[in-house]
Amino acid sequence: MKRISLLLPRSVAVTAALAATLTLAACGGDDPLSTDTGNGDGGDGTTIHVGSANFPESVVLAEVYAKALEDAGFTVEKTLNIGSREAYLKAMTDTAELDVFPEYTGNLRLYFDEDATASAPDEVYDELVAALPDTLTVLEMAPAEDKDAVVVTQETAAEYSLTSIADLKDVAGDLVLGGPPEWKTRSTGLPGLESVYGVVFKDFRELDAGGPLTLRALRNGQIDAGNIFSTDPTVASGELVALEDPEALYASQNIVPLVRTEVLDDALEEALNAVSAALTQEELLALVNAVVADKEDPEDVAADWVDENV
Repeated sequence: MKRISLLLPRSVAVTAALAATLTLAACGGDDPLSTDTGNGDGGDGTTIHVGSANFPESVVLAEVYAKALEDAGFTVEKTLNIGSREAYLKAMTDTAELDVFPEYTGNLRLYFDEDATASAPDEVYDELVAALPDTLTVLEMAPAEDKDAVVVTQETAAEYSLTSIADLKDVAGDLVLGGPPEWKTRSTGLPGLESVYGVVFKDFRELDAGGPLTLRALRNGQIDAGNIFSTDPTVASGELVALEDPEALYASQNIVPLVRTEVLDDALEEALNAVSAALTQEELLALVNAVVADKEDPEDVAADWVDENV
């Protein structure tokens, strides 16, 4: 299977290059994008390249997929902390440099079909399957999900009487929103907040996708609201308030393995479907808490979880 260089915009290419460099160190010097097919017993022996986006939950889920595939006999190499969906999907569809990726049904569906409207889990999944190109396949989705959320501090919620995104309409003009750069154009970001809720913020600060930059900016008052994921321990602990979404701007976001169709075989499908079957909401929260709150190594957390649950 031929591997060719990623042809991405410079900012994306730098991100991917850095991720690959980190992976080289973690894998003892093996090139994660090499043409060596390895000698795994799973599938036809081809090395499976597992990737993650650049936030902790995606990283630990990629580590879970990698461990499950290794246990099934595959040779696995990882390229972690790649940038946005727009970046890593190119590495799956255009250059075939990634084979498996943890994804989210609702947002992935909107990437391929901006007009999709379903919000219930099974309906979102069906729309996703229908929208995917033939080169990509999603396997069984997990019961666990993690939605985008507009989050504020307890103090901000109390000051402006905020419980819902709709409550922001009359006050957002005085507030600053923070989130990933792609939120400027995504239908679930600034455009969606305006079209669905009539919410327009005074300013938008480009930070990260539900990660430490956004959390830090919320805590120190640099932003008033931020894009934090619903599974973040700071939301579960009550430190931050995830505003309700009565108009379902953020549809169901069940976790699902996205696979490059060319590498799919029965052994790979069985291994990843077993992960999905075991990944309940409670289990997902435990994985994220171990990595984000307890600062444990994602690879170790994933290995322990797979050994105990899959």
